[in-house]
Amino acid sequence: MLANIAVGLLESSSIAKGIEASDAMCKMASVKLARAGVIARGKYMIIITGPVGEVESSLRAGRQMLGPSLIDEVLIRNIHSQVLATLDKRVPVKELGALGIIETKDAIATVRAADAAAKAASVTLIETKTSVGGGKGYVTMVGEVGAVRSAVAAGIGVVPEAGVVSHVVIAQADGQLLESVGK
Repeated sequence: MLANIAVGLLESSSIAKGIEASDAMCKMASVKLARAGVIARGKYMIIITGPVGEVESSLRAGRQMLGPSLIDEVLIRNIHSQVLATLDKRVPVKELGALGIIETKDAIATVRAADAAAKAASVTLIETKTSVGGGKGYVTMVGEVGAVRSAVAAGIGVVPEAGVVSHVVIAQADGQLLESVGK
């Protein structure tokens, strides 16, 4: 299901400029500041949501404020609702079945992969983690084996090859993994 809203993400090499850009972005348009904060290696990430036109205006203001400290950006139109529900939090599942994991080198790639995976097949996203040690991110999902394989393929397909650290599909995940990845 599509959320009918857009998500904009900016990543900055400067914490100070990131905070300044967050302020400018919120003042420029009617967007919700979904997340802003320091991620690994002193980088700063800003995630906003809202109607497409508002997010585009807000991103322009952020880009202008960041200048050369802008590392990466993305605008995802009609983001899948599961991505927003699992953004930096875990939505517990009762059982695992097939388990898919996409690990990326940075936060923006994680969100891109999660959106493509959720749109490609009937899977349930568990977590879209944009920042873990070293700046990596990952998305986890469950479903039928074929659906999880299709979703993982779609997810890694939208991330540049150098941006994917690893991806796996465990056809029948052991129930003991539920505690560490599903709850």
